[in-house]
Amino acid sequence: MSLVMSDITITFAIVIGIVVLFIWDGIPVVLVALGTALALYFSGVTTLQESLGGLGDPAVIFIASLFVVSAGLDASGVTAWAGQNLISKAGESRSRLLVLMMSLVAVLTALISVNGAVAALLPVVVVMAVRLKRAPSQLLMPLVFASHAGSLLALTGTPVNLLVSEAVGEAGYPPFGLFSFAVAGLPLVAGTIAFVVFFGQKLLPTRSGRSLPPDLSQHARTLVEQYRLDDGMFQLRIRASSPYVGAPAERIELGAYSGLTLVSVQAADGSGRVRRPALADGDLLVVRGNADAAGALAADKHLAFRTADAPDDVSGTLFNRSSGLAEVIVPPRSRLIGESVFPGMVTPSGDLVVLAVQRKGQDTGPEETTLAAGDTLLLQGTWEALDRHLSDPEVLVVDSPELVRRQAVPMGAGAKTAIAVLLGMVVLLAANILPSVMAGLLAAFAMVLFRVVTVEQAYRSINWTTVILVGAMIPLSTAMTKSGAANLLADGLVHLVGDRSPYALLAGLFVLTAILGQLISNTATALILIPIGLAAAKTMGVSAQPVLMSITVASAGAFLTPVATPVNLMVMNPGGYVFTDYWKLGLPLLIMFGLVATFVVPLVWPF
Repeated sequence: MSLVMSDITITFAIVIGIVVLFIWDGIPVVLVALGTALALYFSGVTTLQESLGGLGDPAVIFIASLFVVSAGLDASGVTAWAGQNLISKAGESRSRLLVLMMSLVAVLTALISVNGAVAALLPVVVVMAVRLKRAPSQLLMPLVFASHAGSLLALTGTPVNLLVSEAVGEAGYPPFGLFSFAVAGLPLVAGTIAFVVFFGQKLLPTRSGRSLPPDLSQHARTLVEQYRLDDGMFQLRIRASSPYVGAPAERIELGAYSGLTLVSVQAADGSGRVRRPALADGDLLVVRGNADAAGALAADKHLAFRTADAPDDVSGTLFNRSSGLAEVIVPPRSRLIGESVFPGMVTPSGDLVVLAVQRKGQDTGPEETTLAAGDTLLLQGTWEALDRHLSDPEVLVVDSPELVRRQAVPMGAGAKTAIAVLLGMVVLLAANILPSVMAGLLAAFAMVLFRVVTVEQAYRSINWTTVILVGAMIPLSTAMTKSGAANLLADGLVHLVGDRSPYALLAGLFVLTAILGQLISNTATALILIPIGLAAAKTMGVSAQPVLMSITVASAGAFLTPVATPVNLMVMNPGGYVFTDYWKLGLPLLIMFGLVATFVVPLVWPF
């Protein structure tokens, strides 16, 4: 008996310790989580298998796979397309903008998680606020709070949903299905939107943040203007009678046409730079220089001028679904210093073309330039080539091609594939054809297999902090059950509510979860409270389903502090928020969540 009490004491000490460390925030959460698993093992509370088993838990693997699926939708421009189209329909109406924005983020959250949905829409919402002359602070907190409510629309909305569904199954009850959570989520999404529309303007501050995400939606137009690519730029279509038909692109020589530079050779189908061995009828030569020289070239080589050579047409030719532009700076001590470059030059890799060179903001012209520190080059190539070559430490990239593509190329390459993969995963989950972890892995595998994202992008997309946090904290739930700590706390909670109805138990669990969830990660909170809820349900003789669903709703109500979730913190600077702004709008919403968790949930899952 003393050994059992000792394990309980150790477990409580570890719980108190990690809560204090999470609140203090002086040690990375990953180290705190890993330290928890280590402490449980070295204290003898859990075995080696129990201490490390969480890292291989199916829920953890499913969470990691969802990050890859989310990255596929984001990288292919699906989320940017959805955001730009729906939010642009709001016009100047505040109410319409809030309803569309909050509905969109709620749906996206249900499919790709809170962090993915908010990260994808944050730049779009900031740009909309600026264009509509509205304070970002009036929109960004509603964006985040709607995503929290939206996390309760589907199993895939948050790691907490996955953990709770797994716990319900292990307790001997039917696991929650893909859309089971929507019973609580739909009224909460609707209620959150309604409350913000009617009361948000008074409860939210009117501020602009110190740091706003960059608006890269018109990036191509900006670069065309800065480098004056529309000045003397011509697009010439290769006719069937042209001697260039059947010739390799490398054979095009413009030396006989003084002052004329070949910028790019574009495929007729709009797929970007020609990669075929030979040119074909309809391919485009993009040249820069004197109009008379361009006319002479067209006459000699049987080329036709494009009917529209407007700047927008130039930017559309160089910047599209398959290819883009990137601006790089030559840093001090770069090996490129002293190298000679000129507009139209193909880089040694053969994948990129130098469109322009500037020094101190001035174009160096069509002649060769010897590079010096601080020179800027405008490069053009496929998005894959830009991603692959611009990680070179010899240049500094002004704007990441990956970030530019996500904002400026809605529904880009791979968008249809990404949507098909997402729908396939949803069907597998909804029909319960495969275990959730296998459906998630299959979707992540398909995103990489069909080249929606590269292997490197898939690695980068996974939020390893979340994955390790969940995996390393699962042993704590095991320890609380195994040591008897969960039963002890559950007995205390049941004693506190006394002979009152089970509704009092739900209310007590909601308050405990909600308070802890404002101070530490809601995922960590759920892992601590799940075994307590299961033990309390068993002690009181009620079903575990309403108890655990109540904990899920409470975990989603992380509104009162900026440190409650990563997305709360994500909008703090762009929105110019201070600590007290969160609870002013969040407290009424948290009360609404409490009412749903206590009185609506049992209507669907009876005690």
